[in-house]
Amino acid sequence: MLRDVSLHVDAGEIVCLLGPSGCGKTTLLRIIAGLETPDAGAVTFDGRDLANVPIHRRGFGLMFQDFALFPHKNVRENVSFGLKMQHLPAEPIERQVQEAMALVGLTGFEARDVNDLSGGEKQRVALARSLAPKPRLQMLDEPLGSLDRVLREELMNGLRRILKAAGLTSIYVTHDQQEAFAIADRVVLMNAGQIEQIGAPQAVYHRPASEWTARFLGLTNLLPGTDGPDGLVETPIGSLRIEGARSIAGPFTVLIHPNAASLAAQMEDERPNRIEGVLVEQSFRGGHTLAIVRVGAVDLAFEFNASIPLPAPGRAIRLALDPHSISLLAHYA
Repeated sequence: MLRDVSLHVDAGEIVCLLGPSGCGKTTLLRIIAGLETPDAGAVTFDGRDLANVPIHRRGFGLMFQDFALFPHKNVRENVSFGLKMQHLPAEPIERQVQEAMALVGLTGFEARDVNDLSGGEKQRVALARSLAPKPRLQMLDEPLGSLDRVLREELMNGLRRILKAAGLTSIYVTHDQQEAFAIADRVVLMNAGQIEQIGAPQAVYHRPASEWTARFLGLTNLLPGTDGPDGLVETPIGSLRIEGARSIAGPFTVLIHPNAASLAAQMEDERPNRIEGVLVEQSFRGGHTLAIVRVGAVDLAFEFNASIPLPAPGRAIRLALDPHSISLLAHYA
């Protein structure tokens, strides 16, 4: 169930609906497409209310996780299917098929049997079929969901490039934050049928609006905080200085981003943002090392460049926290 959802999408913009399963992403997409009817509210496009406009007259493109290609048709026949349903002449059909095939990088694949294609190639055929009719709005529901992680990573940037090259206004549904961040101009983060936050990917990640948003994005360094002297914030790990606007009155939640920490040679004084703890564990994650540091009774997760040597697990570790990488959220629950 959706509640009080209001969303505007600009021409040529890629908006990603991001959130966990069951949060309402696909329901919202289906309402926009005309596959479901809202109990209240309106869907408008270019100022026109679409309430009485049937699905096939909205001029919207739809692509789902299940590519739904026709196994008995070759690539050209699959891509041209929607155009033939519009009863267009042969010449514009062929021209639009070729344009769509070129956009997705499948020129020369027209006569291929779709059963002989790889998963990534099938995904691009399905996208070409959706793009060929030149939709006014392109909607994609978990289009990379059935692909393995390696192939999904490979296609993320390509998909954004294709949508931008086509100049398409697009709404993209996913539960994967990396996918949303790679593809979107703006992210709409949804939870329990409502919109939690809207913003550019960088803004949503670096400035989450709530504790729920932070946790969904994998930001787990969350501490209760209260106002302290000299503009400091008092937390269970000590006094912290935070750079930037203080728009929330305490008590509040303090978010320490995983990239906030750097090694400190020694604890010469009790300056803010200096903490000392025990390195509980560390794990290599490719470009960085994830370290779990216990400060008092609090476990914090930090990311360090993989080339930086860390103490052995069980040894003391001293850290300095960047005040620009610490922010305040709503009251800690």
